[in-house]
Amino acid sequence: MSFTREDFESLHASNADPWGYESRWYESRKRALSLAMLGRPRYRNAFEPGCSIGVLSGALAARCDSLLCCDISSRAVEAARCRLADQPHVRLECRDISVAWPESTFDLIVLSEVGYYLDRDSLDRVLVNLQRTLSDDGELLACHWRHPIEKGSLRAEDVHRQIQERLPLTHLGHYQDVDARLDLWARDERSVARRDGLL
Repeated sequence: MSFTREDFESLHASNADPWGYESRWYESRKRALSLAMLGRPRYRNAFEPGCSIGVLSGALAARCDSLLCCDISSRAVEAARCRLADQPHVRLECRDISVAWPESTFDLIVLSEVGYYLDRDSLDRVLVNLQRTLSDDGELLACHWRHPIEKGSLRAEDVHRQIQERLPLTHLGHYQDVDARLDLWARDERSVARRDGLL
């Protein structure tokens, strides 16, 4: 990996909200875009790796019967646990997904701002596990900052290209602006309109 657990512990030790999830309009807007990209109104069992302090997690929790969130930083997990204490259907774990992917089946996996913290080999391992644990009706949402990341070996385009090339999923949606890229893939090749009987 390009980044270590200590890097993320240090970030969260020096700043309670190191990416400005609660203060920046960029983050609020991106969160709304992420939720709007999802192909279904509700999910049975979702997984959000790299949850940080749990701000997106709180929004996802409203659309999930069960939600597993994890982060490599124990400080981040504790902050998220406090934030989501009133959500009994949300589980929080300290976990490095490049070496310890959860053993469950998910109908939604959200990779938000996590892919470019991995190197190419680590991302490949993550995608193998993602493919193995995504349900027959599962969806994958990926969302990443498009600008260079200090110490990062991958950029948003690299991460999303690797997903597209490695996973046998149907690409259902794409949004991109100067700052962010979002893509939705699914096992079900039908569009939202077709699922709703409009086509």
